[in-house]
Amino acid sequence: MLKEKMLNALNEQINAEQYSSLLYLSMSSWFQDKGLPGFANWMYVQYQEELTHANKFFNYVNERGGKVVLKGIEQMPTEWSGIIEVYEATLQHEQHVTTLIDNLVDIALEQKDHATQSFLQWFVDEQVEEEANVKEILDTLKLINGQGNGIFMLDREMRSRKFVDTTVAK
Repeated sequence: MLKEKMLNALNEQINAEQYSSLLYLSMSSWFQDKGLPGFANWMYVQYQEELTHANKFFNYVNERGGKVVLKGIEQMPTEWSGIIEVYEATLQHEQHVTTLIDNLVDIALEQKDHATQSFLQWFVDEQVEEEANVKEILDTLKLINGQGNGIFMLDREMRSRKFVDTTVAK
């Protein structure tokens, strides 16, 4: 059984993951509107990943006998000034999510909730990967100044990204 503080924090995380998914869907739409289907695809895959993260938390809360409480999702941005700004916002958002996950781990440690601490380790590792992937793309975008033939080539590369549900055990 989850203690109240842990349950409340996990419910907040479910909502944060849902917000993340819609943020990336909004970014996908922005890229689609700009004629960049590869970047749109990359963000759409991010959207799918964040939904699976929300569902992983949702299922965990239910498995532990807690009640999931969903809240309204605040409006996410829909416009950016350029590709670099989108990926800067993405990196900033992923860093924010890392902080949220770290806070959950702190609560689990404080409450000696070893099951939740174990569950959260997957997300700790996932956030390291998320930040590194976004930083690599952002560094490349800055190298090509977010324009020119480099964007065309990067957009083509982004088309190949496929969604794989990494939240399920293999």
